[in-house]
Amino acid sequence: MAADGQRTHTFDLEAGARPSAPLVPRDQPSSNKGDPSAANSHSRPPKRNRSCFYKCLCWSRRILSLVGSIVVVAAATLGILYLILCLIDPKDPKYSVNRLSISAFSVDKDLNVNAAFNVTVTATNPNKRIGIYYVDGSEVNVLYAGTRLCSGEFPVFYQGHRNMTVMALMLNGQVKVGSELLNGLQEQQRTGMVPLTFKGVVPVKVKFGALKLWKVTERVTCDLVVNSLSVSNQISIKTSTFMLFDVCSILETAPTLPDFALALKPDDYELPPVDRSWNKEESNQQKD
Repeated sequence: MAADGQRTHTFDLEAGARPSAPLVPRDQPSSNKGDPSAANSHSRPPKRNRSCFYKCLCWSRRILSLVGSIVVVAAATLGILYLILCLIDPKDPKYSVNRLSISAFSVDKDLNVNAAFNVTVTATNPNKRIGIYYVDGSEVNVLYAGTRLCSGEFPVFYQGHRNMTVMALMLNGQVKVGSELLNGLQEQQRTGMVPLTFKGVVPVKVKFGALKLWKVTERVTCDLVVNSLSVSNQISIKTSTFMLFDVCSILETAPTLPDFALALKPDDYELPPVDRSWNKEESNQQKD
């Protein structure tokens, strides 16, 4: 009986009941033409080259973070130095030659000049917040027509704020001169107008509060005109011109700065985790 050999399954559409058995037998292949979700589940995702882009993005972030950190630290350092300079308000010290006496000045038959000068120098520190340490390594020379007659050095001492210190320097020397220079010196002594040049190289260290800052080498020049270089005569200074040349700064050690509550260090930045699907896509592209 054909009717008995066929099985039918009925269900009520209005009641919302679903069939208890599939409409297509299990031994027959099913079609997914009408199911778009099934088609999408078996289709291969399009190839995308995101891994290289992501690596470039990561390196760009790291480089920008490093450059930003350097800029922040440099700007903070310059700002601190600017504030320190504004608070210090540095002014150049002043020097003057007040008195000169000749204890020895002679010329032998070989035209060797032996000279000994006693010089009184006044050093003035006009700064109200800066102290000055006069350290070793100074040099003071007395020259006539570019020839050094004698030399000495500054004493080692500390000069406080707005202080005036008078120093007695002893300068000695021996030099061989030419006959032309000696004749010119004798002629100027007869006229009572002998030009001399005092040149000093004075290394100092600046003190601001409890901080001893960097070392500075000052180059001082003072042009004098005296009446004579004779031991028997009283030496009078007719004119005096002081010049302080460009200061040559020598940073021996970086200045010790106070501790700040905020550290000038950028926060650590952690990159987000890599999506696993991107690694799979890269491996699929390599296989292709």
